[in-house]
Amino acid sequence: MGHDTRIDDYIAGGSDFARPILIHLRALCHQALPGCEEAIKWGMPHFTLAGKNVAGMAAFKAHCTFVIHGEGRQGDAMGQFGKITKLEDLPDDSILIGRLQEAALRIAETGTATKRPATREPRAEIPMPDDFAAALAAVPAAAQVFAGFSASARRDYLEWITEARTQATREKRMAEATVWIAAGKRRNWKYEKR
Repeated sequence: MGHDTRIDDYIAGGSDFARPILIHLRALCHQALPGCEEAIKWGMPHFTLAGKNVAGMAAFKAHCTFVIHGEGRQGDAMGQFGKITKLEDLPDDSILIGRLQEAALRIAETGTATKRPATREPRAEIPMPDDFAAALAAVPAAAQVFAGFSASARRDYLEWITEARTQATREKRMAEATVWIAAGKRRNWKYEKR
């Protein structure tokens, strides 16, 4: 059954309100995930399949928490079920078992409990404004460097310039951009590691 004595100790050391919750969650994980292994990760009891985290639980001073990996965080507590202070705070066992089994399927399909990222549509290309093209052409070094930038680096500059609200701001940004680009600097060069 894969019980880890460190988790026995963790549960035994929990508050009176926490022990029944932790015991129940542990049993539920073993019911939903036959063959799962137990481990302590980040100081919390975890349940794993093929070495991959599926779920974890923890007890705090006034509440417990239960995390199913790959589902994201919800509410004001770690995990998806909020601050659990009594067994009645948990969803029905069949719901928890279903969600645990979904996480196990994700691991079987992808090798990770994390949900697959949604496929992103490519962002629309920002057309080169005539005034910025003229500013770059006036400084051949800037035009050459800009042409050699990656699409995302060019996009950063184009967004910054085209999103200016006033013509004065736009002109100021184009002048700064031309100097920075001629020096080989990307738009957010100030924040890059040196």
